[in-house]
Amino acid sequence: MLRKLYDRVFDLARSRHATKALAVVSFAESSFFPIPPDVMLAPMILARPDRAYFYAAVCTVASVLGGIVGYAIGYFLTDLGLAIMRVLGHSDGLEQFRAWFDQWGLWVILIKGLTPIPYKLVTIASGLAAFSFPVFMAASVVTRGGRFFLEAWILKRWGPAMLAQVEKRLAMWSVIGLVALVALIVVLKLL
Repeated sequence: MLRKLYDRVFDLARSRHATKALAVVSFAESSFFPIPPDVMLAPMILARPDRAYFYAAVCTVASVLGGIVGYAIGYFLTDLGLAIMRVLGHSDGLEQFRAWFDQWGLWVILIKGLTPIPYKLVTIASGLAAFSFPVFMAASVVTRGGRFFLEAWILKRWGPAMLAQVEKRLAMWSVIGLVALVALIVVLKLL
């Protein structure tokens, strides 16, 4: 089953619709969609390393545009923004988000934008806190671009060797990835 899913993702990564799908996932993830674009970006880069930086640029632009939608949800549709935040496990409410931005401001966006923490949390919380939109946009471009271009560089440079190891021991790497994901979620919940 795992091998079929793996092969299906690579087939999509090689398809003529891959770039459009990557843009849609990147856009949607920044405001409401639960799956990060890395799930598509990594296999696409591994399938076509010559287009690594193009894919990173598509991810960056679509993610920042989706971030505008997330910001607008928080800013203009406060009740919906708070509902999405509750679904994502952040039910602290509007005052908590404003306190984050009052205390940390730009750092909230810079740190969370580079990490695998769902970016929609940052975008919606920025709107809820009425954080400076121009600063939000600049930080979004820097952090999302930094993350996706770094991922592209790493995968272009070491991807083929990594891919050979992953394909050789797919089950083992899947278990390691799942354990790392669970550990990350536990650590984030404790913080």
